[in-house]
Amino acid sequence: MSEAVSYEIETLSDEVDDGTMPRNVSALADAVVGHRIVMIERDAVIPESANSWRGRGTALTLDSGKRVFLVDTDDCCAFTELEAFLLHPERIDHVITGVGTTDEFTRWHIYADMGDVLELTVGWSSGNPFYYGYGFQIAVVDEPAQG
Repeated sequence: MSEAVSYEIETLSDEVDDGTMPRNVSALADAVVGHRIVMIERDAVIPESANSWRGRGTALTLDSGKRVFLVDTDDCCAFTELEAFLLHPERIDHVITGVGTTDEFTRWHIYADMGDVLELTVGWSSGNPFYYGYGFQIAVVDEPAQG
């Protein structure tokens, strides 16, 4: 029997982050916890049903059919981008129990009881704090992927 996986909640100085990164982690957790990831798609077109969201992002398709889009941001000297991801297919059948971060929000861990299901490498900077926007734009869409 393995121990339950969890990550310590990271905090950064108010001079580096205004709470955007923890809010991003929380929003992603709200969207994926209790589900399984069935597909990941880079450069996915965000459907019109996402209301104000347009463009492209990385889509996580869940077992419920919902798609969770992580959209990079770039605002002058501030940005957030998904640089890489590592899916652990041997754990894909496990229900997600949480989202944690390490290395000052540059490594994100979407995990289940058996370990990380998906690891994200994230580049980010608040730029000239906090004049410009940063953090992922996260959109949850109920409609299935369109081919």
